[in-house]
Order: sequence, then C-alpha cells, then structure tokens
Amino acid sequence: MVFLGFGKYARADRIYALQPITGESRGGGQRTLVWVEGVTDPIVASRTERTILHEMGQDAAAGTPLLDEALALAERLAEDASSGRVDLADLGRRARSLLESSARPPEPSKLF
Repeated sequence: MVFLGFGKYARADRIYALQPITGESRGGGQRTLVWVEGVTDPIVASRTERTILHEMGQDAAAGTPLLDEALALAERLAEDASSGRVDLADLGRRARSLLESSARPPEPSKLF
C-alpha cells in the first residue's frame, strides 16, 4: 500500500501512472494525479510523484529525501509569500537545518 496523503492509499501494483499537477490547480494539498487500475478518475494526492515513486520502491526516486525536503521548503515559502504570511524565523531555521544536513557526511552508526 502506498500512502497518497489525507488518508488515501492505493496498492502499488495497481498504480499505472503519476501525473504532476502544475499551474493554478496545484497547491492546497494537490500535488499529483494518481491513476489506479479499476478506478475511472485519477486520485488527487497531496504527495509529490517522487515521494510516491520512492514508496513504490523505484530506484530512480531513491536517495532524494534531502531534495524533497528542499522542494517542500521552497513550495512553502512560495505559498506563504503569496498569502502575505511569511515566518522568516521558522523558514531560516528549517533552511539552516537543511543546509547543515547536506554539508556534513552522516555519522557512522555505533553498535555499542
């Protein structure tokens, strides 16, 4: 089962197409149209196609959580700026955390 957002799930083996939502219709929890076998209309997912592909086990989408987080931060900034409610302290803190996680190599896990 693949989580599509807002309590929606689909079987990974039944998903046959992902279509990114672009333009004015994107936003407010609408990121991707998910075409599922046996369902006539696409399901509107609040997750990006990259995230859905990653959950489905696609190697091309693997290893990009940092990029996904950066894109989510950019989307949030754009949405907040257009509505006139930008919290610069929060955005600065999240951006700093994102940059720090990309600048350092991960610490090796310790067994003991």
